[in-house]
Amino acid sequence: MNDIAQRMLSEIRDLSSELAARAAQIEAERRLPADLVQTMRSLGVFRMYVPRSHGGLELDIEGAMAVVSALARIDSSIGWLAGIGATAPLFATRLPRKVFDEMYGRGPDVIIAGAVQPTGTLEQTAEGWRCSGRWAFASGCLHADWMFGIGIVNANGSPASGTNDAGTAPTMRGMMLPAGAWRIEDTWSVAGLEGTGSHHISLMNAPVPPSHLFDHINGESCVAGPLYQAVAPLLAPMGSAVMVGIAEGALDAIVALANTGRQQFRVATAMRDSEIFLHDLGRIEAELRAARAFHETQVRVLWQRALEGTLQDDALYLQASQAAVWIARTCVQIGDACFALGGGAAIYDGSPLQRRLRDLHVAAQHAAVHPRHYVSAGKLLLKRGHPIVSGS
Repeated sequence: MNDIAQRMLSEIRDLSSELAARAAQIEAERRLPADLVQTMRSLGVFRMYVPRSHGGLELDIEGAMAVVSALARIDSSIGWLAGIGATAPLFATRLPRKVFDEMYGRGPDVIIAGAVQPTGTLEQTAEGWRCSGRWAFASGCLHADWMFGIGIVNANGSPASGTNDAGTAPTMRGMMLPAGAWRIEDTWSVAGLEGTGSHHISLMNAPVPPSHLFDHINGESCVAGPLYQAVAPLLAPMGSAVMVGIAEGALDAIVALANTGRQQFRVATAMRDSEIFLHDLGRIEAELRAARAFHETQVRVLWQRALEGTLQDDALYLQASQAAVWIARTCVQIGDACFALGGGAAIYDGSPLQRRLRDLHVAAQHAAVHPRHYVSAGKLLLKRGHPIVSGS
């Protein structure tokens, strides 16, 4: 981790009490208040993965993910938006260099939001490309400068297709447009991560310049550097950074509650003096340390592969996804356990324990950490004949 990341972590520690005090406001407004968006800009969150050639920090993966975890430990929604805002510039690197230069022409703190589900359609007409679609979970769309979505390319009214290792598949392309071109639908009324403003976004027969289309799976980067070889392997681990941070916040909350001297109803001793409570607390911390260690190991593997120039690798992507699924489920169990230990005090809206529990469960519903990714990892194991191990 370099000096820039260390400096950012120090600034986050200094801001921790101020940020934590805004949790109820963030949830109530279902978005990040404008002044906190500016705070994140000032910290450098949105330029962590922006290339130095364009004024960005171009942090190594370890440093960027440590920053995201630190923010998620303070507030789940802030951490989630930091993770999304940090990784979204990777999609922009698949645009033509001229467009990328224009996007960052006024500075590196460009905020990009979007969604990767291919729930739109792209059609080439006599007047040019047109796009229609509706995309869910566009986290941070309310404060974004640019937004993107993924669409199925249509040819003569039917989906165009290509071939890959899995056979025939629809041709997909992303489209990146200024935020003003999109309609934001107020749909984010949810159980957790309420402050992320992850509303639906939509386009209706919108014109898309050809230069604003990109291939996020197989497209080449318009900028050089280890980070920019591939997009997919870096997405799930950023989610893991958020999950671990939220789980750490849950553990912080139950420790703080116990240290108030609280004694639960019909229990002979205070929580902090109960061997049953201390046993469970020790077990929870061990599980959290295991989750963080797994995450950090995966991060080291990714960065080493990036430095070697081998980040674009299907097996590596599966390994990262497999790790993210396990970490997500473990962090959910940690949040559940912390909530249970909190007893009746944990159920109130003012309790960070219930908030962390909800946030972890919602984060674990993300497609990137769905258990179905275990199926692909299992298929690869049978094909290879030996387990995927760190650094392989």
